[in-house]
Amino acid sequence: MDALEVLTHDHRMVEQLFRDYHSAASDTQRRAVVELLVRELSKHAALEELLVYPLARKVLPDGDEEVDEHLGEHMAVKTTLLALDKLSEGDARTDGLVAELRRDVTEHVREEEEEFMPRVRAAVSQEDLDELGQIITQAKQSAPTRPHPHAPDHPPALTLAGPLAAAYDRLRDRLDRRPRT
Repeated sequence: MDALEVLTHDHRMVEQLFRDYHSAASDTQRRAVVELLVRELSKHAALEELLVYPLARKVLPDGDEEVDEHLGEHMAVKTTLLALDKLSEGDARTDGLVAELRRDVTEHVREEEEEFMPRVRAAVSQEDLDELGQIITQAKQSAPTRPHPHAPDHPPALTLAGPLAAAYDRLRDRLDRRPRT
C-alpha cells in the first residue's frame, strides 16, 4: 500500500473500533477497545506528524496553513485520548469522551480523505508514495502508543522526542499488560 492507502486503512480500522466500543457487552470489553483506540490513534497521529505532514508542507502551495490546521485537530484528539487513557474500567466519563473522540476523528478523517489526501496524491509521485507507505508500515512497530499532547509535533524536535516517547510508552504498555503491537 502507498502512504495514503496505509492512512486510509488506519481510518477504517478506527471506525471499526468505534463500532466495537458501542457493541461491547461489558465494561471490561469497552475498556479494551478504549486501549486499542488510544494505541492506534496515537501511532497514526505520530506517524502523520513525523512523515506525512512535513512532506505536505513542502509540496502543497498552502501546505503550512493546511498542516497547521490538521495539527490543531490532532491536539484535540490527543487531549481526549490522554483523558481516556487516565480513566479506569467502568468510569462514567468514558462514554462521553468516546463520543467526543468519535466526532473529532470523524471530522478529521473526512477532511483528510476528501481534501488533503487528493491534493497530496496529485503533488507526489506514486513511487514516492509507495516508498513512504513502506516507511510508515515499518515505523508503526516503533511509534508511540500513547498520546503526548505536550510533545513537539514538528520535526526536528518531533524526530528526537518520538523515539523516546515510544520507548517509554512500550514500557508502560508492558507494565500495564496492554497488547503489544
